[in-house]
Amino acid sequence: MKTIVRILATAAVMLAPTVLRAQKYQGIIDKSVAVVGNEMVTVSQIEQEVQMMRAQGLSSDRNLRCEILEQMLESKLFLMQARIDSLTVNKDMVESNLSQRLDQLKAQLGGEDEVVKYFGKSLYKLRTEWRKTLEDQSLTQQEQQQVASGIAEVTPYDVEKWIEGREEADLPVVPMKYQLRQVCIYPDREAAKIAVKERLLAIRERILNGEKFSTLATLYSQDPGSRNRGGELGMAPKSIFWSQFSDAAMSLKPGAVSQIVETPDGFHIIQVIDKKGDMFNARHILLKPEYTSEDREKAFKTLDSLKTEIDAEALSFELAAKFYSQDPATKTNGGQMADLNTGSSYFEIDQLKPQDYRAIAGLKEGEICDPIESRDTEGDLFGREGNVVYKIIKVDKILPAHTATFHNDYNQLLDQVKNEKAREAIDKFIEDKIKETYIVLDPLFADCDFNRTEWLTKVKKPAEE
Repeated sequence: MKTIVRILATAAVMLAPTVLRAQKYQGIIDKSVAVVGNEMVTVSQIEQEVQMMRAQGLSSDRNLRCEILEQMLESKLFLMQARIDSLTVNKDMVESNLSQRLDQLKAQLGGEDEVVKYFGKSLYKLRTEWRKTLEDQSLTQQEQQQVASGIAEVTPYDVEKWIEGREEADLPVVPMKYQLRQVCIYPDREAAKIAVKERLLAIRERILNGEKFSTLATLYSQDPGSRNRGGELGMAPKSIFWSQFSDAAMSLKPGAVSQIVETPDGFHIIQVIDKKGDMFNARHILLKPEYTSEDREKAFKTLDSLKTEIDAEALSFELAAKFYSQDPATKTNGGQMADLNTGSSYFEIDQLKPQDYRAIAGLKEGEICDPIESRDTEGDLFGREGNVVYKIIKVDKILPAHTATFHNDYNQLLDQVKNEKAREAIDKFIEDKIKETYIVLDPLFADCDFNRTEWLTKVKKPAEE
């Protein structure tokens, strides 16, 4: 279903005695442990972040609370400057992130009531605190971007000097890249859709005649995440599902079975177990279109004939793609493949479909692989596997792995120099602000292994208490 962004929260919570026993500030309910200018960091804010990270299964190689505190201290420096620079909060993004945060928590914890119980606060209070946190994050991120973008324009001369200042072993290595063309033929998708719908209708009929939905889901569903639970998804907000799925589920009464519902994942029948507000718990049976050996044999025969004609120079690969390929994204440009994210026509090995790489791994420039079964790129947009497709692939060019050079890899080196200078600008900003800002840390954190040792100079001395 949909991917939700990582939740970051610093809302205050009361510390349970069982948690306090694991901390060096045992017995403290809440207190300020750091002051940065006119901003404060409290014990409860740190513990809130610890609680959130652990709920998501996240961990740290360093002392977790020290690492969280250091991140908060750096954020406070950017936040103070953002207010001086009169930056404004992106309200739409804040509200969108707030909704995503709450939806994921409801899904993880089992509903609004469980969220309230987990944090020990009303939903209104949590929304208010999280909105403030997200507003601060919005300003902090904008200021970081402003600092990073304030570097001087990087020129070719800068890139040359950057290269000259490094040993060859320290220069980046450009991995092997391929430039490829393809001719694609799809199986009969309409016939496969009809077949899968007929199977689902038969399963639905068995349920209506008294068989248990959960038993049939265990036997037939192709959703590995819910099949072993009898198709049960668990109580979750409707927003984390495909709209077609959630609309159908929300329209059902508990116990009722839906008609067939199509989503990008396949075809479903749904049985709602319970509904609470904009949340529901449902069972579903997912089936995906399947293709016959006849589909494969027919496509392979066509592709093999095309390959033979191309090898015999009776037909160019470009014309074969134009007249025979069924992939709209590549047929109009001679079958040339391009990366969806960057638009580049060159692919590193890990950017290729596994099936595609296995087919071309041993080929030389100009050679064409035998027909293969692969997947198209439609699923890449949704984090799915993609649709079945049959294809032949031609290797246009192979760029061997090599140490980056000014003439051959200028754009990559330019990006690296820009990123390095941006990091340096951000580091200098933090370093300067630590020196000129009033900062005091509680002695509780005097033994922290901070990335920046300058923080330790801000620890309050016993005589100052």
